[in-house]
Amino acid sequence: MAQDNPLNVQCFVKKDFQPLFVGENNPRLLYVSDIRPDASAHPRVMHAHEDFVEIILICSGSSEYLIHDKKYFIQPGDLLIYNAGVVHDEISGPDIEIGSYCVAIGGLHMPGLGPNMLIPADAGYVFPTRGSFGDLRILFEMMFRNLAGEEPRAESFAHSLMHALLVKVLAVTDGADAREKPVDEPPILGRRIKEYIDKHYMEPITLQSMGEALHISPYYLSHVFKQMSGYSPVQYLLRRRIGEAQTLLITTELSITHIAEMVGYDTQSYFNLQFTKNVGMSPGKFRQNYIVSQKAKKPGGKSRRKGNTKTD
Repeated sequence: MAQDNPLNVQCFVKKDFQPLFVGENNPRLLYVSDIRPDASAHPRVMHAHEDFVEIILICSGSSEYLIHDKKYFIQPGDLLIYNAGVVHDEISGPDIEIGSYCVAIGGLHMPGLGPNMLIPADAGYVFPTRGSFGDLRILFEMMFRNLAGEEPRAESFAHSLMHALLVKVLAVTDGADAREKPVDEPPILGRRIKEYIDKHYMEPITLQSMGEALHISPYYLSHVFKQMSGYSPVQYLLRRRIGEAQTLLITTELSITHIAEMVGYDTQSYFNLQFTKNVGMSPGKFRQNYIVSQKAKKPGGKSRRKGNTKTD
């Protein structure tokens, strides 16, 4: 005989429950991205965000990502958390298609952490979501769909969902260890080289000038850095410049010529060449295609374009 079940089930919130987002900890949703696998052929190259946190949910595909100073194997179900200032290189392309959702959140002041840090700096970057994947994907999808479709009160709805997403993300990071880090810690010299490039990448630096500044031979500098990151110093420098250029193309209305100068290129033609080689399209086309355009939607509200849906 089947056990009788009550017709109604009621769940109470604990009386001592304390809201997480109070006082100066007032997060603001900046944008939501739905990056389809085919759109990842035009990747966001190495970059960092100084004034917000980025949270990414990997839905399909696998690759190696360079995050800070280590490479990590990324696979479906992974949650990536980039605190402000964390340099990351999302490696994809025509042969490595990654489907993912992404949100950017500013205004975070978590207790005991610096501005725009969601988790401690030593907590890691990559977390398996396991049973929480479905809930997280639904939250990302609802935020993007409502903002892209310009639904009534879409910004308020997405902002409320962002609170739910953050709480769920913290539950995942609290309950699981970050993906195991590489066994070998990066050498101190390799980190010094990375810090130097990250600080000076918008200046006209060369392998020779890096060696002189760090008082080591260019050959040894190149060997140590490539062993740590998988990139030569010149390759890393180029990707940092292209990644910063992508950010400026997306977030500003500066001319392409001005952006090229800002990230260390003397001529726009050479900048265009390097950008197209690494991203798969010209700077102008990247700017045009990255942001969701309401005119470019298919029937049913799905955007044809990879991109960010901003909430501002």
